[in-house]
Amino acid sequence: MNNSCACGCEAEEQLYKLRHSLAHIMAQAVLEIRPNAKLAFGPPVENGFYYDFDFGDSPLGESDLEDIENRMRKLVKSKQPFERTCMSLADAEALLAKTDQQYKIEYARELVETGKAAGDLSFYQNGSFMDMCEGPHLAHTGEVPKGCFKLDRMSGSYWRGDETRPMLTRIYGLAFASDAELKDFIERRKLAMERDHRKLGEELDLFVQDQEVGVGLPLWMPNGAVLRDELEKWAREEEFKAGYLRVSTPAITRGELYHRSGHLPYYAESMYPPMVVDDNDEYYLRPMNCPHHHKVYAARKRSYRELPLRLAEYGNVYRYEKHGSLAGLLRVRAMSMNDAHIYCTQEQVEDEFRSIIGMYRHYYGHLRMGNFRVRLSLHDPKSEKFVSNESEWVRSEAIVREVLNRLEVEYEEEIGEAAFYGPKVDIQVKNLLGREETVSTCQLDFVVADRVELRDADKDGQEKTPFIIHRAPLSTHERMISFLIELYGGAFPTWMAPVQVRLVPVNDDVLPFAQEIAGRMQQDLFRVNIDESGESFNKKIRNAVTHKIPNIWVIGAREAENRTVTWRRYCVKEQVTVSFDSAFEALRRMRLARTMDNFPDVALPLE
Repeated sequence: MNNSCACGCEAEEQLYKLRHSLAHIMAQAVLEIRPNAKLAFGPPVENGFYYDFDFGDSPLGESDLEDIENRMRKLVKSKQPFERTCMSLADAEALLAKTDQQYKIEYARELVETGKAAGDLSFYQNGSFMDMCEGPHLAHTGEVPKGCFKLDRMSGSYWRGDETRPMLTRIYGLAFASDAELKDFIERRKLAMERDHRKLGEELDLFVQDQEVGVGLPLWMPNGAVLRDELEKWAREEEFKAGYLRVSTPAITRGELYHRSGHLPYYAESMYPPMVVDDNDEYYLRPMNCPHHHKVYAARKRSYRELPLRLAEYGNVYRYEKHGSLAGLLRVRAMSMNDAHIYCTQEQVEDEFRSIIGMYRHYYGHLRMGNFRVRLSLHDPKSEKFVSNESEWVRSEAIVREVLNRLEVEYEEEIGEAAFYGPKVDIQVKNLLGREETVSTCQLDFVVADRVELRDADKDGQEKTPFIIHRAPLSTHERMISFLIELYGGAFPTWMAPVQVRLVPVNDDVLPFAQEIAGRMQQDLFRVNIDESGESFNKKIRNAVTHKIPNIWVIGAREAENRTVTWRRYCVKEQVTVSFDSAFEALRRMRLARTMDNFPDVALPLE
């Protein structure tokens, strides 16, 4: 078993060795404090390492981390070599039994019985500490860079992840190639915690999760509904200009359709169980919109003259995600998807893909979501997950690859990540901690049209089967908004913001002017409110800033007399006093252009 970096990158392999070695060094330090502790697993992981311990009746707590860390530094300075030895199962059991390492003995037996251990079992020793391990490790503890690690936290963990087995104590450590990289990660993590979409979602009253409703089923509050509505409005406009036709389809369907499309059984694990009605007829909550769109296409005879036919819908879909994978809005069980399906000839595939990639670039560029990469997801011919038609896989993957190359799109290929019916282009976005998620996708489908008998007549009257392109550039409302909350820290541009303008009157004498302004703006569909609370002026300003209102218009006696407002922007220190008419027109232009004025480099469009 080789645990070295799969990509073969020398720097990443060295980092893997560092983190793996630190897991051993930490275990050695812990045994100095609790020599009777039982060892479980201690692997390197993303951002560091951990080790699981059974402390019995003598537990350690978070207050002990500093002592463990200091002991680790001493072990690092001692430059203990990591030396590998191998031994038979009988010898390994005898060695481990001396210190009653029951978890290691159990795992050693499993490795041999299942054939995972080819030959003898591998052990590594540094100083007095020996652990059953495949490696690799650093040459000696002295190779650990100064200041590159820090113990992070403790948590509970069941042995082998089984809640029926003993509860262990897991100690996590952070580790990077240098002190500077460790400090950078800690700072980014602090920022990520401040910007966590679940935290800001609650503070800004965007969405809630309710146990009586169910996990993974978010309830959108009025403020959050504004974000959804504005994204959908933008998508509707862009799709209209690109020649899409909107449809609306039901959220449930008979199981027969999913059997014909192939989603059953391929996708069954991610679907809710069927509802049995109408004389044992099975109905399913839809996990995707495509089968419904295919039925719209099939509702009447089609001609090649109609192609490409682009059908779009912000459709609600439902997926049975495992409880442990649910995370705020990022992974949910009910979602609304920016979905569309394009039915076209093979000759039209390239142009359609080109247009879709252009749409993706437009959306991501405008939203300033620059930290992303493109992945070409391919099938794995060895896996039963994918439709068995190797020649079509080769042909369709070549089409998508050629389109990306011609558009000079930088991408990475990944085997085994395709949809079961065809290759896809995935947009992979990194969060503030560098963790990557698929936000949106574009898929070429060479299978389902034939399965559900979609046909069009060519110019000679012959029936043809169209290609289908599935695309969702703005992902789901849930996933896209989770990323935007964290990217912007909850400070949305004026066109998206739940409250676009907060009017702050200095005293009650100027309320009539503030009410006049609010009334006029509401007639033009601006989301505006007046702070009529009894708070002090400074507290009113702080409240507006805390709620990340993009525009604060202060109205005092001079402003009321001159029909002006003093304009303070969320992300800009300077303020400016302008006529209300000029400010109003500037806001209208910003809304029309969907100006990203939540960035300080964007100037107000004042005349």
